Amino acid sequence: MKTDFKIDLQNWLQAQMPEAMDWLRRMVGINSLTANAEGVNWLGALTAECFEPLGFKPHFVPSEFPEYGRHLFLSRQGQGKKPVVLVTHLDTVFPPEEEAQNNFHWEETPAESRNYGPGTVDIKGGTVLIWMILGALQKFSPQVFEETSWLIAANASEEVMAKDFAERTSELCPQGAGAVLVFEGGPRKGKEFHIVTSRKGRAEYRISAHGTAAHAGSSHEAGVNAIVSLCDAVKQAAAMTDYARQLTINVGCIQGGTVLNRVPHEACAELEMRAFDPVVLREAGAGLEAIALTAPQKSSAMIAVECLGRSPAWPQEQRTLELFAHWRQAAAELGLDAASVSRGGLSDANYLCHLGPTLDGLGPSGDNAHCSERSADGSKVPEFVETDSFVPKAAMNVLAITRLLGVIKEL
Repeated sequence: MKTDFKIDLQNWLQAQMPEAMDWLRRMVGINSLTANAEGVNWLGALTAECFEPLGFKPHFVPSEFPEYGRHLFLSRQGQGKKPVVLVTHLDTVFPPEEEAQNNFHWEETPAESRNYGPGTVDIKGGTVLIWMILGALQKFSPQVFEETSWLIAANASEEVMAKDFAERTSELCPQGAGAVLVFEGGPRKGKEFHIVTSRKGRAEYRISAHGTAAHAGSSHEAGVNAIVSLCDAVKQAAAMTDYARQLTINVGCIQGGTVLNRVPHEACAELEMRAFDPVVLREAGAGLEAIALTAPQKSSAMIAVECLGRSPAWPQEQRTLELFAHWRQAAAELGLDAASVSRGGLSDANYLCHLGPTLDGLGPSGDNAHCSERSADGSKVPEFVETDSFVPKAAMNVLAITRLLGVIKEL
C-alpha cells in the first residue's frame, strides 16, 4: 500500500477529530446508566443521528427487560449476505447521583491528551471510532464501503450482560457474520496496541446450607449451625482455583443467621468461576456440585449447590488468529505493533463469537473504566480516553478491514 495513501488517511482522520470529539462530548453528556432507560434511548437516538449521513438506517428493538432501554441496530446493505458486525453498547455504570457527587462530567485536558467523563472509553469512544472508520472507508475505499453489508449493533444493557441483545443480533445475521468486531477500549504500551483474541467464560453459583435452629444458650447442642457448615463448603470451593489451568473461583458474597442468641439454620454464599477453556469450566462446575453430594455428618448442615447462570467462553481459535493477522499487518504498515491478548472479563464478544471470526479491544485507548472518583493527591483519577489514540487506531482498523474484505490489494 502506497505510503502517500497512509499519510493522506491519517491526515484526514486527524482533520475529523474536532467533529469526532464533539460527538463524543454530546454522548458523554447523556447519562446512560443501564437502569436509566430514558437516557439510554436518548443516546440511541443521538447515535442514529451520528451515523445517518453515512447512509445507516436505524432499527430500535425493545429489550425483553422492561427496565432497560432499546437496543439499536444500524444497517447498510451491500452485496454480501454476511455483514461485518461492528459492536458497541449504549449503557454505562454511573448513576446520575454519582456523577453529580463526584463532579464527574466531560472534561478536556489537552496537555494530557485525555478526555475524562462517563463512558469515554467504555464505550462511547468506541462508538465514535466506528464513525471515524466508516467515514474513512467511504472516502478512501468507496468500493469496500459500498459493497460491504454493515451492521452496527449497540447493546442497551451490556453492563448487566442481558442476553437478549445477542439473540436479536443473531436474528439479523441468519447466515452468520463476515467478522464480528467489538470496539471495547484497547490498551496500548507505547506503539504496541492490544487486540483481544479470547475471553474467559463464567459460571455463577449459589451454595446454600440448611441446618437446624436452636436457642444458643439453653439448647445449643440441638442446633446445626448452617454458617459453620457453609464455611467448610466455601473453603472447598475456593480451593478449586487453579492458576495453571487459568481457572479462578471467586466467592463474592456470603450471608446467614439472624441474631446472636440463635443457632443459624440457613446461610448461603454466591460465587463465580471463570476459565478460557469451556471444558475446564464444565469440570469445575461438576466439582462444585459434587460438594453437595457428600453425605453430611450429624453435626453438619445439608449443602445445596445451584447454578445461577452461565456466560460462554470465547476461546482463541484459528479463525480468530487469521483475522488478527490483518490487524497485525496493518499496524506494521503504520509503524506500530499489534499484540494478541486474552482477557478475563466478559464482553459482547462472548455471546457473538459464534457468528464468525471475532476480535475485541478495537476501540481507542484509555483507562479507569467504571471509576468516577478523583483524589486530591492524584492517586485516583476517573475514567478517561486518550485522544491521541483515535487516529492511529482508526487508521489501523481501516487498513485491516480493507485487507480483510479483499477489495483493495494495492493502492
